[in-house]
Amino acid sequence: MLKIDTDLHTHTVASGHAYSTVDEMAKGAFTKGIKLIAVTDHGPQMPGGPHIYHFGNFSIVPDKLYGVRIIKGVEANILDEGKLDLAAEELERLEFVSAGIHRLTGHNLKNKKDYTEATIRAMENPHLDMITHPVQREYPLDLERVARAAAENNVILELNASSYSPKKDHTRGIKSESLRLLKLAKKYGFKLAVNSDAHFHDEIGEYSSLNFIFESEDFDRNLILNRSQKSVINYLKKREERLSELKKTV
Repeated sequence: MLKIDTDLHTHTVASGHAYSTVDEMAKGAFTKGIKLIAVTDHGPQMPGGPHIYHFGNFSIVPDKLYGVRIIKGVEANILDEGKLDLAAEELERLEFVSAGIHRLTGHNLKNKKDYTEATIRAMENPHLDMITHPVQREYPLDLERVARAAAENNVILELNASSYSPKKDHTRGIKSESLRLLKLAKKYGFKLAVNSDAHFHDEIGEYSSLNFIFESEDFDRNLILNRSQKSVINYLKKREERLSELKKTV
């Protein structure tokens, strides 16, 4: 089985519907041999989610816990017209910004066209690093269009292990779409990320539900941005340089 020692999508109690603290998530990562995690609690539009102060005070969290590198991030909510539920000044403080469409967050998106256009608009935000669970039944996307936009905007698309969890009953019919992402990544040249979407410390680095992807003839480890701690750190350094240059031109 493919060994990936990072996880760029995890949630703590701050998300309102997750059940472990930052400390417990780091300890869980250490136990699983995961060397780096991004803490990406939901944006403030999520029911029961964190106040905006949660993200403003993130600097008090150590960069390492139990030897595990802690990346301070967010899974923002994509709203109408691709807006995110954190403003640019909040996003600038974070090390990693992901975003996805979620229920009950105040958007009025109604169909596949709406979901796709909002996602593409979100990818034009220079702070955005990754689109979460682009393959799902509730908010289907035009993957061809999203793939092209990912390449044009240097945005990562996620392979979300939680979407295929045997504990869930909504995984039917979406495996072929995730396999299609592998072909689209090769075609357009964007990066993918393999993540757990953990809402409990024991789920971190649990990728076995994605074995069907790892075993595909189209799978290429080099397409996976978080294939190692080193590859993630390199990405984050380039990200910081890019955003610093952007600020100079504004």
